Amino acid sequence: MMKNKRLVKSQRSSQPRRPSGAGATQPEDEELFLTLPSSSQVRRGMERVTPAEVDHKAAEVIQYFLMKDQKKMPIRRADLVKHVMKEYRNIYPEIMKRASRTFEQVFGFKIVEIDTKNHLYVLINKLETSEGAPSINPSPPKTGLLFVILSVVFMKGGAVREVVIWNTLKKLRIDPGEKHREFGDVKKMVTDEFVRQRYLEYVRIPHTDPVEYEFRWGQRANVEVNKSRILDFMGELHDQEPQAWTQQYREAHGPPPSTPPSSQPSTSSHR
Repeated sequence: MMKNKRLVKSQRSSQPRRPSGAGATQPEDEELFLTLPSSSQVRRGMERVTPAEVDHKAAEVIQYFLMKDQKKMPIRRADLVKHVMKEYRNIYPEIMKRASRTFEQVFGFKIVEIDTKNHLYVLINKLETSEGAPSINPSPPKTGLLFVILSVVFMKGGAVREVVIWNTLKKLRIDPGEKHREFGDVKKMVTDEFVRQRYLEYVRIPHTDPVEYEFRWGQRANVEVNKSRILDFMGELHDQEPQAWTQQYREAHGPPPSTPPSSQPSTSSHR
């Protein structure tokens, strides 16, 4: 009798554990979420569902993106598959294609993968493009502050020590050491919120004692912010043509128009 009980217990322990609920997944399945199904898997998967079911799932994907975009947080493919696709993961490419088409035709948004290694997606507004290049709108206060910081980083060559940013904000009467009535904790917003949204990178500078950090453009900024717009802004601010900053102009537009050597503008980015 005891031998039979041990045999039953052994058989139960050797069986794989089932998910605790519909759509539930095991942690080890995470890698599966990062791998797209093959075209043959998609084809077989589409044979098992109706067009209405695919459209319904695409609508859920759109709702998920819009909800996450309220906080400007990038969306992980793994989370999208786990929480939205679920049993439809084998037709992920078809669902995303339909969701992307709806975003572009109805909302004027475009889904962009800003991190191909970790598969992170963001929405960018195609309606605010200039010559095909998306740009953020600097009119809301928080976005305006971000625009200023990105402008400083761009004009200084792509990497700026954080003390330079804090000093710039102080000139605008925004002290990162004090609570601001509009932004609250400014330093936390810049080093945490803007970084999590992938607009900025906050990177430790090697071999500094005490430890120092610098800011760089984040992945989202690189696909969403129009550098030529920043140059136009700086030109208006300093009453100069954008071509006066040759390095930045070349990065935003390609090679600037040729000028005589005697009147060649300065290439310095420290203006």
